[in-house]
Amino acid sequence: MRLYPESAAVQLEFDKVKTLLKAHCATDYAKQRADQLRIHTRKDYIELDLLQTNEFKNISLQQQYFPNDFTLNLSKDLKLLGIPGALLGGEQWMPIRRLAENTATIFRWFDNERRQAFPGLSKVIEGTYYEKLIIEIIDEVLDENGTVKDNASPELQKIRMNLFKRRQELRRMFEKVISKLAKAGYTADIDESFSNGRRVVAVFSEHKRQIKGILHGESDSRKTAFIEPEETIELNNEVFALEHDETREVQRILRALTARMMVYAPLLSTYLEVAGEYDFIRGKARLALDMNGQYPNLVDKAHIHLIDAYHPLLYLYHKTSGKKTIPVTLTLDDKNRILVISGPNAGGKTVTMKTIGLNQLMLQSGLLVPVSAMSTMGIFKQLFIHIGDTQSIEFELSTYSSHLLHMKYFIEVANGKTLFFIDELGSGSDPNLGGAFAEVIMEELCKRHSFGVVTTHYLNLKVMANHTPGIVNAAMQFDEQNLLPMYRLMVGKPGSSYTFAIAERIGLSPKLINRARQLVDEDHFKLDKLLNRTEQDLQHLDKEKKQVNRLIKENERLKKEMELVIDKERHQQQVDLLKQQNKISEDRILYLKDMERKLKQVVLDWKKSENKNEVVKNLQHLLFKQKETIVVNKLAKKVDLKYKELHLPITIGALVKSKKNYQVGEVKELRGKRAIVHIGQLPMHVDLADLIVVEKIEEKP
Repeated sequence: MRLYPESAAVQLEFDKVKTLLKAHCATDYAKQRADQLRIHTRKDYIELDLLQTNEFKNISLQQQYFPNDFTLNLSKDLKLLGIPGALLGGEQWMPIRRLAENTATIFRWFDNERRQAFPGLSKVIEGTYYEKLIIEIIDEVLDENGTVKDNASPELQKIRMNLFKRRQELRRMFEKVISKLAKAGYTADIDESFSNGRRVVAVFSEHKRQIKGILHGESDSRKTAFIEPEETIELNNEVFALEHDETREVQRILRALTARMMVYAPLLSTYLEVAGEYDFIRGKARLALDMNGQYPNLVDKAHIHLIDAYHPLLYLYHKTSGKKTIPVTLTLDDKNRILVISGPNAGGKTVTMKTIGLNQLMLQSGLLVPVSAMSTMGIFKQLFIHIGDTQSIEFELSTYSSHLLHMKYFIEVANGKTLFFIDELGSGSDPNLGGAFAEVIMEELCKRHSFGVVTTHYLNLKVMANHTPGIVNAAMQFDEQNLLPMYRLMVGKPGSSYTFAIAERIGLSPKLINRARQLVDEDHFKLDKLLNRTEQDLQHLDKEKKQVNRLIKENERLKKEMELVIDKERHQQQVDLLKQQNKISEDRILYLKDMERKLKQVVLDWKKSENKNEVVKNLQHLLFKQKETIVVNKLAKKVDLKYKELHLPITIGALVKSKKNYQVGEVKELRGKRAIVHIGQLPMHVDLADLIVVEKIEEKP
C-alpha cells in the first residue's frame, strides 16, 4: 500500500499497534515480523492472515492447547550446520532436538479432523514434512544432557572403560597417600585439590620439602602448598592422556554427526520458521483478544461499512481505566464516497477519522479489528492523510502553503482505490477564499471517485455536501445543556460549531457575544442556529426512538413469556389427558386379563366338576355381573337426581334409600339392628347400616 506522507502510519498510530503486537510475541522471528508488518493490497494474502488469526483466536477462546512452545533462536546454529566441515557441540544439539520434537507435536496435532477445522493454520505446514530420522540420529550419539554416549563408537567405549579403571586406581592410591600424610600432620584443612587437571595434595608450606613429588603452587597466603605425590605421578599421566584421547574422539564423533545432519539444515530452518510463524499468529490472536478484534466481511473493492467500530488504542486505554468507548457506525460506498464531518472542537472528529484509518491499516496487515463481525471492509491501494499543522521551516512554507502542497498531491495521484483523510480542509487562510478552495478540492477528489473523510467548520462545505452526489454530511453530537461532547457520529445531517453556545456557557460577557452576533452575516447566523436546533431535535428524537425500542423489546419479551406459559399449560393439559386415557386403558387391560384368567378357571372347572349346573351359574355370574353393575350405576344417578341425602337418625315413617341397590322406601317398623321397609307394595327386612335417610327434591316449576 502506498502511504502519503511517509509518516502517515505514525500519524494514525499504527506504530503503537505494532509495538503492542511485538509484546505478545516470544520468538525473534515473530518480533521481526511484527516490526516489519506489511500492509497488503491483495485479497488472498489478507484473507489468509485474517483466517489464521481468527482460527487461533477461537482456539484460545475454547481453551484448547496448541503445541508450539519452542521460542529459542537457532538461526546461527542452523547456518553453521549448513557449512561443510563445521562442528556443533553436544549442548548445541539439544535445542535442535527440541525444535524437531516441537515440529513433531505440531504435525501430530493436525490430524484430518483438525486440518479441516483449521484450514488457515494447517496452511503453514502445507509445504513441509516431518522427518523422524533427525531425532533418531541425534539419540544414537547423545544422551538427554547433550553428552556423547559411551557406545557412540567402539573406540570411545574402550577409552572410557580404561579411563574409569585408571581413575579408580588413582583414587585408591591417593587415599593411601593422604592417610599417611594426615597421620604425620602434614595435610592442611582442605586435604586435596586439582591443579591443571591433575590431582594434588594440600599440605602446610613448612612441610613441603619433606614430601616427594611435584610442587604445583602455593595459596595466596603462602600457608598451603599443592604437591602432586610421587606415587600418583604415573597414574595422573595416564589419566591425563586418556582424557585427551576421549576429547579427540568426542570431537570426531560430533563432527561426523554434524556432517551427517548437514543435509537436514534447510529442513530444520523451515521448522524454525514454522515455530516462529505460529508464534506470530498467536501474538496477533492475543492482540485481537485484548481489543475485541473481529473478522469482518472482506470484499475486493473500495468499500467501508463499519458497524460499532472502535479506535483500537482508545478502546484499550478506556478498558484499563474502566471508561466507556463510543463506537462509530458509517458507510462509504459508490454512492456516498466522501464524508464531511462537522461539529464543535474536541468533539471527536479527528478520533473518528483515525478510527477508520487505523482499522483499515490493521485489516490490510492481517490483524483482526475491533468492529462488529457484521461489518464489511474493502481493500485500498493508497492511503493519504493530512492532519494537524504541517508548517515547514526548512522549505519556508506557511501552514496554508503546506496545506495546499498536500492537496496538490492528493488531487494529482488520487484514484478510485484511494482512501484519504483531511483534517480542517481549507483552514489557515481567509474563510471565504479558503472555503472556496476547499470546495474545488473536494469536487476534484469526488470526480476521481476517491473515498475519504473530511472535517470542517465551513458552512459552504456543509451546504455543498447536501447537494453534491457522492458527498454526505455527518456531525459529532454535542450536549448543549451540559456543554459536553457526546463523541457519537450522526450521518446524514451537518452539525453546528456551537460557537455562541460555548461562549455563553463559559461565561463570556453577553455584550461581547451580542456584538459578535451583529458582525456575523444574518443568513450565516440563522443557518448555524438552524443546524444547532436541528441537531438538538435529532438527539431528542434519538432518545425517544431508544425508549420506544426498549418498550418494544420489553413487549416482545413479555409476549414470549406469555407464549411459553400458554404452551406449557397446553402441554400439561395434553399430558393429563394422555394420563387419563392411559389409566382407562390400563384398567380395561387389567379387567380383560382378569376375565381371561377366570374363564380359563371355568373351563378347568367344567372339565373337572361333575355338577355342571354350578359351573354354569358361576359362568352366568361372571358374564352378567358387569351388566348389573352398569344398571345399578344408572339407577344411582337417577335416584340422586330425585332425592337428597340427610344425615339423620332412622325413625319410623322416615324415607330411606338402600345403599346397595339404590331403592327408596318408607320405614314401617324397627327391630333392633334391622328395619322393615316398604318398597313399592312389598315389605323388606334391611340392615340399618345399609340405609340412609333421604328427602325428595322438589321439582322447579
